[in-house]
Amino acid sequence: MSNSRRSLRLEQDFREWEDARQALAHRRSMARAPLPRAPPRQRPLQEVRAPPPQIRCRDTAVHNTFMCGDMKGVYAVLREPGMVNALMETVHEEMAWTPEMGLWTLSSTVKHSSPLRLAAGSGHAGCVEELLFRGAEVNDDPGGRAALHDACVGGHAACVQLLLRQGADPDLLSEDGSAPLHLCASSQSLRCAEALLEGGAEVNVRTRESRLTPLHVASRRGLEAHAELFLRHGADVSATSREGETPLNAACAGAESPPEAGRYLRVIQTLLDAGANPRTAGRKRHTPLHNACGNCSHRIVDVLLQHGAEADAVNCVGCTPMDCLLQVVEDFLEQQPEAVARSLLNHGTKPVPPKNLKQCALSPTTLEVMLNCYPSIPRCDWLDSLSSETREDQPRFLDLVIQRRSQPRSLQHLCRCALRLHLSARCHSAVGKLGLPSFLRNYLLLFNDGALR
Repeated sequence: MSNSRRSLRLEQDFREWEDARQALAHRRSMARAPLPRAPPRQRPLQEVRAPPPQIRCRDTAVHNTFMCGDMKGVYAVLREPGMVNALMETVHEEMAWTPEMGLWTLSSTVKHSSPLRLAAGSGHAGCVEELLFRGAEVNDDPGGRAALHDACVGGHAACVQLLLRQGADPDLLSEDGSAPLHLCASSQSLRCAEALLEGGAEVNVRTRESRLTPLHVASRRGLEAHAELFLRHGADVSATSREGETPLNAACAGAESPPEAGRYLRVIQTLLDAGANPRTAGRKRHTPLHNACGNCSHRIVDVLLQHGAEADAVNCVGCTPMDCLLQVVEDFLEQQPEAVARSLLNHGTKPVPPKNLKQCALSPTTLEVMLNCYPSIPRCDWLDSLSSETREDQPRFLDLVIQRRSQPRSLQHLCRCALRLHLSARCHSAVGKLGLPSFLRNYLLLFNDGALR
């Protein structure tokens, strides 16, 4: 019996909330109706009162009501009109270093939000609509962000559209200097980005400190559809950040994981097709090719070189793209570092000093490509200092190098070196036009065959 009474009471409360909501809607519609103009008359002075203080709420149950989109709970909370713009506070206990005491202490940090932010960030469009209907401040940014920022982070396009229709500023910067377009940084946020641009967002808006554009962010995340969208709306493919980096450099730096290399390659191809210059270096003279070699992304390296990247470009610390590759060979043994080395050498990179070959010791295929650029096998004194573990891992090829060092190479190999020296940076394109048999073409282009002739 008690359950039945409870259900009836909840149903009655819900009807009361609906009646109150409809009454509020009626009052708002009447308020918007034009009133007949009355003749001006002198009015007595009235007392000007300050607005009521903002309500602060630390009740997690209330927070969860908006985050979960519980409409019955929302109606109950909003019986108090001031709750629509209440300041939602959460207290986090964190360990912080106290220099004066010389130890770690437990510190309380208070973070702020709003009902509109909580609802928009969780994607509850019905709750967002109700809050806006009841007068929620659409551009209010407690805690350093507005509801539009949170909706974009979560990829909630319906909430973004509601907020924009209610007058949300599409270019409002958050406390950390990011516009909503910068926060469309996941594949789920494409429709949010489309809504923002349709709502008048500036496609080349910059972050406050780093001066990044939305195209920089999309390129760094490998978001092909976002990059295409921004370019269609006039994004500047040559825009440089505070560090002088272009979106192309950002994309080449972002391709760190082999499974993601494919989508980054498509973004890079899109940027190059839109006119991106692969030779543009950042403030530290680091080019897109430096970044691609540092990530051992051989397909990206090929595309950059085919579009005119400078194979021997030197950055501010004197490193070439080949130097960047050698520094990471041991970390990317499964990513075909020999293919990157081959591409660089076929586009005019000079052979590295023999002492640097030690960095290829764990990758015999890369070492083979490098050694086949010398007219004779250098002494490679570093071979004598290799650990026994390294020798045991690659015994056959390292023994072959030790046997052949300082010995003359075959006439066939010397002819290859002479032809490659003559063609220099044109080697890759010229050899393909000679109409040679595939085995001879591969030999000239340093493809691996496991031999040192």
